[in-house]
Amino acid sequence: MSISRMFRSRWRAQRRPGLLLVSALACVLLAVLGGCGALMPNWDTSASTVRTTMRETRDYINPAPQVDVNRYKWDNPNQEKLALLFSPVDAKVMALTRYVTSIDYRPTEEWVNALLLRFPWVDGVIVADSEGNILNRKPPVPLKRFSEPLVFESIWRETLVKTVVDYTALGPELYFGMPNFDGSEFKGLHVVSFDPRVLFTFCPEPAELIIVDPRAQKFWVAGETAPTGAAELAALPWIELMKEKIHGTVMAGDKQYTWLARFIGRDLFVYATESANASFEDKGFSLPFFGGNS
Repeated sequence: MSISRMFRSRWRAQRRPGLLLVSALACVLLAVLGGCGALMPNWDTSASTVRTTMRETRDYINPAPQVDVNRYKWDNPNQEKLALLFSPVDAKVMALTRYVTSIDYRPTEEWVNALLLRFPWVDGVIVADSEGNILNRKPPVPLKRFSEPLVFESIWRETLVKTVVDYTALGPELYFGMPNFDGSEFKGLHVVSFDPRVLFTFCPEPAELIIVDPRAQKFWVAGETAPTGAAELAALPWIELMKEKIHGTVMAGDKQYTWLARFIGRDLFVYATESANASFEDKGFSLPFFGGNS
């Protein structure tokens, strides 16, 4: 073998490992470059997923405000009219009831003064002992004197004593109150009184509202002139009607009235108004702000 042929053979032998190394590097580089291209879509997808998750989390924690204008919509125009009339009146009565029932012991002078300050439409407060003797009265001389001795009845396990309405020469005066105890021993009672006609000052349209005393079958209105049908409305057998339901529609004086019974003190009284649409079918008294029928 010649020297030149041996040299060429060695050169080829030495060149092959270099070619293999270059080929390997090229494959690795292509794989890396290809891998980067393959990773880019995954990165975009991950970023999009993160943004979506953040958006959903933000909407859950701090949702965009939405106003449902139909949520408080009344389906019955007659009930809507009555609710708008009696609700502010009922709110005042309920606030007074909560205050009167806040204690079941003999009230202090501070408690009485706070009541008259908070409810300036109340005419007076009476504190009596277990024999019915008046221990404290504010004002000391009332504008309306008793037309006859008043009897306040208490029912076992009832919180309030029965409501009493005294029809005096100067107009009606409504009384309700709480029995007083020292431990389990009966010590007397405290009673508040007010003219029920003052309640119309809290009504947005007082001429449209009638309040009926179902036991005396008398009615109260805001003005001096009673609306047509008010006397017939008061003469209905309310005690029997309220045994079956506490709301509905009735006919009186050729007019349809929508009515609802609510507590004033211990007993039910009737709020009524002439129906806004006498042809509308009554399906129960629905309160949209509570959702459901009562």
